Amino acid sequence: MNEKEIGELRRRFRPEKSNITHVRGCYVNEKREIVSQFDQSLAMMTQTETEEILAILRRTLSGTLGKNLIDVSFDTSQVVDSDEHKLLMALRQSALQDENAVQEFFFRVTQSLVMEGNYMILLVHDAYDVPFRSADGFQQEDASSEVYSYMLCSICPVKMTKPALSYYAHENRFYNRDADWIISPPELGFLFPAFDDRCANLYASLYYTRNAGENHQEFVDTIFRQEIPMPAEAQKETFDDLLGQALAEECSLEVVQSVHEQLCDKIEAHKQNKEEEPLALTKRQVSEVLSDSGVSEERVAAFEEKFDASFGAEAALSPRNLVDARRFKVCTPDVTIQVNPERSDLVETRLIGGVRYILIRAEEGVEVNGVDIQIR
Repeated sequence: MNEKEIGELRRRFRPEKSNITHVRGCYVNEKREIVSQFDQSLAMMTQTETEEILAILRRTLSGTLGKNLIDVSFDTSQVVDSDEHKLLMALRQSALQDENAVQEFFFRVTQSLVMEGNYMILLVHDAYDVPFRSADGFQQEDASSEVYSYMLCSICPVKMTKPALSYYAHENRFYNRDADWIISPPELGFLFPAFDDRCANLYASLYYTRNAGENHQEFVDTIFRQEIPMPAEAQKETFDDLLGQALAEECSLEVVQSVHEQLCDKIEAHKQNKEEEPLALTKRQVSEVLSDSGVSEERVAAFEEKFDASFGAEAALSPRNLVDARRFKVCTPDVTIQVNPERSDLVETRLIGGVRYILIRAEEGVEVNGVDIQIR
């Protein structure tokens, strides 16, 4: 799925646009026990409650593609005959009314998911009359090209608030507010089937994880039986290690600066061109970046070998997971320097009298602890 397709679905989660009539779910305690289940009609809720429920669900379609939102593809054999795909299809086709399928899904989630504390599983079904869109992008709201039937799952931590003293203005007095349980934004979830080319794709699902450092592979193994890319933070750490190990003595400040700038340029160009498909770089494309940064063929070959071992030869990585386009940071065991990524040229390394130094060009506007200082 691309950003435009995800955005189109996100706009569905408004009271005036959604066809969601009820929400199913269960409450799970820290012992993985289902404490209660519910099937609640949104029509029986207040407008505020409905909006809050839809806002929670909408968060399951938020974040960055390749980092928080990950495409999961099913094998053909899974779609033809597999327990995991049959269960998802039963939930979708019955609009969550197949009681056996719902109970089986709850069981699989509670037995596999590793999450601290209590949490809630929310399930909704929606049927979206997809408006016709012409080749020039013109959309006719009253002309539907097809009905996209899908289900959305959100898994939300439930946390205890702290007691607090509150002031009620309409009564002009203070009250002690008791501790209570509240639903937090979703930690993970998924959309099935995927909304590819504005149509249902039964061979794919869109998986969501809030934490870029945790993808809950145990949940994915149970629900999809597929391997997904390592978490975005782990991708960056692995990529950084690969550069240091493979490039060895050629891994200079200038090379890292060049790699950072080139990847940031690709991110910005993709954004400016408003390309719909997510930006991803293959091993060959990353190798070209290294070559353009002055890395020797020998070290590029060493990088490619380690790339295959860490990510897989056919892996395509989002550059947003490999560099922070908003920050350029230089660290030593005792000092951390953060530089505007657009001005990383102000930093250089030099060997003076046999001692290694990091030099920063500073012509004006230098402050120490908020105090303007003069360099004499």
